[in-house]
Amino acid sequence: MAFDITQYAQTAAPVRFDDLDYAAFKDQPLSAEALRCMRFMSDIESHTICYLRDLLVTPSHADPDVTTFLTMWALEEYWHGEALAKVLEVHGIKTGAEHIRKLRKGLGWRDRIAPINQAVIANIVGVDYVAVHMSWGAINEWATHAAYTGLMEKENHPVLSTLLERVMRQESRHVAFYASQAKDRLTRSSKARKLTRFALKRFWAPVGSDVVPPHEIKFITRHLFSERVCQQIDEKIDKLPGQEGLGLLARSYKDAYA
Repeated sequence: MAFDITQYAQTAAPVRFDDLDYAAFKDQPLSAEALRCMRFMSDIESHTICYLRDLLVTPSHADPDVTTFLTMWALEEYWHGEALAKVLEVHGIKTGAEHIRKLRKGLGWRDRIAPINQAVIANIVGVDYVAVHMSWGAINEWATHAAYTGLMEKENHPVLSTLLERVMRQESRHVAFYASQAKDRLTRSSKARKLTRFALKRFWAPVGSDVVPPHEIKFITRHLFSERVCQQIDEKIDKLPGQEGLGLLARSYKDAYA
């Protein structure tokens, strides 16, 4: 079934978290490992606007379905970051604008030239670059959904589970858009299939790899992912036309234990 972009645009909204019983975290605080994961997740969700910046200088900006989705996606991801930050705040972990500002400033010159690199490469390649963007997005959303599931299962905290279930319902729609777009574009173009395969094999890394140090990515992978979960995501990637056998998550899982 095709993704209904109009219905999504009409129903996209901030995830609700103002009705949660945060006092429950006083009686049953989250583990140090969970808080470390949530700090990472909150930072990455809050970084979505920077990813959007890079995408809008590519041919993706010319497709109204894609830009409609990205507008609503950025809205929902922003509020995911805020919701996670609220849980961190209850645990005494500082969040807010100053933290985000410091994080972005610390990314240095590579972050500043990222839009230029994206614009040059993507516009040389042309519209088939959108298939790379959609495939990359699908993989990252599959991994994000799995990470939230892993955190929920690890902590088994009723309030955290309620929040993460709400976040994951929105993430499921993000997955549906990216995956449907990727499959359609890869099916239609041999060039897109070859280009996407090359880009994923050569450049893909777990989401957040360009924002946090490698040891944080390794910790998140070890704590929230199992070898079986990585295999399941790789099986989903295998179903994208022309992308079978890449083993991206298996590679990431192996690297986490290296």
